[in-house]
Amino acid sequence: MSRHTLSVLVENTPGVLARVSSLFSRRGFNIDSLAVGPTESSEVSRMTIVVNVEDLPLEQVTKQLNKLVNVIKIVELDPAMAVERELMLVKVRADIETRSHILETVQLFRAKVVDVSSDAVTIEATGSVDKLEALLRVLEPFGVKELVQSGMVAIGRGARSISDRSPRTVDPT
Repeated sequence: MSRHTLSVLVENTPGVLARVSSLFSRRGFNIDSLAVGPTESSEVSRMTIVVNVEDLPLEQVTKQLNKLVNVIKIVELDPAMAVERELMLVKVRADIETRSHILETVQLFRAKVVDVSSDAVTIEATGSVDKLEALLRVLEPFGVKELVQSGMVAIGRGARSISDRSPRTVDPT
């Protein structure tokens, strides 16, 4: 199986997320990451869907997605030709002895401290999955109290836009 990142433009209407995700679940595919948000147009939302699946079954699902009335366009993003990021908030135990080491770690990973209490700090980090996993490995010995991650968001590199392409196509770039 291989990892695929789909950027899907959909009409911004109720029920679209349920219809799209149900297509994957009916095929027995687990969605590794799903992020949905508005685009430059208030009538359109963008879904970034990450799945681990073989190429042929994925092609069948994208064809079925294209048949959904609310789906405008589907593009598979090549990781080498896209900017991909996730957001992570992690609350870590931080007493007087460990706080300075945690703050140094935060700087090393170009993350930010967004909340401080007497016994914990909350850190905000953005980046690739690998970067966030590496940060977590370094923070785990201090004691992770709470963790939340967004799904991946991705956009193609360069001036070209998914909106520039003709609708209802699957484009590997």
